[in-house]
Amino acid sequence: MQVTVKSRHVEVPKEVREYAEAKAARLPRFHDRISSIDFILDQESDLWTAELIVKADRTSEFVAKETGPDRFALIDLIIDKVERQLTKHKEKARDHHRPKE
Repeated sequence: MQVTVKSRHVEVPKEVREYAEAKAARLPRFHDRISSIDFILDQESDLWTAELIVKADRTSEFVAKETGPDRFALIDLIIDKVERQLTKHKEKARDHHRPKE
């Protein structure tokens, strides 16, 4: 699994990069076949925009995006959103293969 933290129009501080990587390390608990995780941080005036793109399986891509003043809170929010997406996707796949009663 490859974790990438990118930025647009601003340099990402080391503590934000480490925080994002630590949070991303939790995602494989929700889906087995995650191949890459991309964080994209952008700043416009006093607001930050955080985007998370998780590529799993071969064709599945999960995306979450948030805007706000606190970078760490944004990372938490987008991680939560992607966790819900991964859980829902895995449950659908699991329910699809269960035999009908």
